[in-house]
Amino acid sequence: MARYTGPRTKIARKFGEPIFGSDTSFEKKNYPPGQHGLNRRRKKVSEYGVQLKEKQKVKALYGMLEKQFRRTFEAAERAGGVTGEVLLQLLESRLDNVVYRMGIAPTRAAARQLVSHRHITVDGEVVNIPSYSLKPGQIVAVREKSKALEVIQNALGSTQRSRFSWIEWDASSMSGKFMQKPERAEIPENINEQLIVELYSK
Repeated sequence: MARYTGPRTKIARKFGEPIFGSDTSFEKKNYPPGQHGLNRRRKKVSEYGVQLKEKQKVKALYGMLEKQFRRTFEAAERAGGVTGEVLLQLLESRLDNVVYRMGIAPTRAAARQLVSHRHITVDGEVVNIPSYSLKPGQIVAVREKSKALEVIQNALGSTQRSRFSWIEWDASSMSGKFMQKPERAEIPENINEQLIVELYSK
């Protein structure tokens, strides 16, 4: 199965919330896609259906396929601690997500493309693996010859991106330090991670 590259609004409508951020198209049609979209709301969803929908939402949000997501969940289980919170910390520690959080790219999909196309370095070395898991203290930067790229300049020029306490950003060098894995309260997305834990525990 290939990664979904279609309209993001369609995915947001499927989950009933603008999971990719502000979306005027979603505001106009905030009901499920398809000719029976408005009627689908009245259908009662089972407990399993609610759990599955939450997992699919998180997969769409972070741009992951099932096999990769399950591996991440299994790693969270092995790590100890509260599995759901550890899962979100692992997802937030991915290189493509941190590039997005730093404001280098406007979306996670764009961040993934920048990483894959070798525009990003970690501790001075080019890393082209979007799922690369960062460790506290590592430095993520825009490669020197990529600093003039329009997509990067536009993203960094946006005043709407909020900064995060677990990331230290230096605008002059276009680099940032991954300080630590974020606490649950520092992850702004509307995610009920316990539903995912319950789904995989069946």
